[in-house]
Amino acid sequence: MSRSLHSPRHDALCALLVERRKRAGLTQAQVAVALRRPQSYVATVEQGQRTVDVVTLLAFAEAIGFDPCEALRLVASYPKA
Repeated sequence: MSRSLHSPRHDALCALLVERRKRAGLTQAQVAVALRRPQSYVATVEQGQRTVDVVTLLAFAEAIGFDPCEALRLVASYPKA
């Protein structure tokens, strides 16, 4: 199994998080408040500097307001490596 950080799927997930946040009209700071994390945490996730586990994806989905199942389907359509 290859490292997930900076894989095409990880990059797609990070891009999706940014796109969904912007579509919702939210700033990184607003998402950070909902997550009870500093804004820098949201920035490092969006920049792909942190891996995103399922629990983190669920938290972002709740904070931003998108369907995490749909997000997983979209990310799964990208190549593995």
